[in-house]
Amino acid sequence: MIGYDDRARTQCEVVRLFRETHPNLPPLNQGTISKIEAQYREMGHVRKVPSKRQAVVDDDTKLNLLLALEENPITPARQLARDTISFHTMDIPPSTSAY
Repeated sequence: MIGYDDRARTQCEVVRLFRETHPNLPPLNQGTISKIEAQYREMGHVRKVPSKRQAVVDDDTKLNLLLALEENPITPARQLARDTISFHTMDIPPSTSAY
């Protein structure tokens, strides 16, 4: 592991150094250090990368989507989302393409 002054340190030394340098912060454990080191070796940095998780849709919304598709199977996905899913942070604009 690379630490201060480009001196190679063990993970235990890094944990100890962090605790000495930042006594008011919650202590790091070796698992956290391992994850940070693995990310650095893989990506070359330790900046936080956005996750690519799928949106969580509750069962009622899934049921509403299935019912809407049964009623009209050729409904565009954008219209289905606009009609059945409530987005709190963004509006889905009307589609500009003709169906």
